[in-house]
Formats: sequence, structure tokens, C-alpha cells
Amino acid sequence: MAKYKILIKESAIKELENTPRKSLKQIIKRIQSLSDNPRPKGSQKLSAQERYRIRQGDYRIIYAIRDDQATVHVYKIGHRREVYRT
Repeated sequence: MAKYKILIKESAIKELENTPRKSLKQIIKRIQSLSDNPRPKGSQKLSAQERYRIRQGDYRIIYAIRDDQATVHVYKIGHRREVYRT
């Protein structure tokens, strides 16, 4: 399987900077693991969009996969109670 390139939206980087330090390492490790397998066990496709989500503790990572370009676009990172709000 080819490695996927990870692209993180600027707003997601800001959200990542605001996460508590104890969760930060695990979230970064989880995002990096998407380059090997963008559809890991436990990932779910969001119903209204062409996006997926994975859990990391109380945090969710919302992302889209472009198989034709071998890229993963991370759109949003946030606490589970806030991440789905628009």
C-alpha cells in the first residue's frame, strides 16, 4: 500500500495548538498513522459528507481521503462535544 501524504488545514493546526498537552502527543501520533492506513479500524464515514472521523480519547479528527492523489486532508480536530458543531 502506498503512503498517503497528510495535509492539515491551517484552522486544524490552530485547534491542535489549543488541545491540552497530555492529549497532544497521542493526537499527533494518530494523525501520522493515517499516512499508512487512512481507513483504520474504528474510523467512521460521516453520513452527510465525504469525510471520515477517528477517535483519540475524547478528541475527534475529521478528515477526507483522496485516493486518486494519495492524500489525507485533515479538516478539524476537537473535543467530541464541540467538533461536530458548525
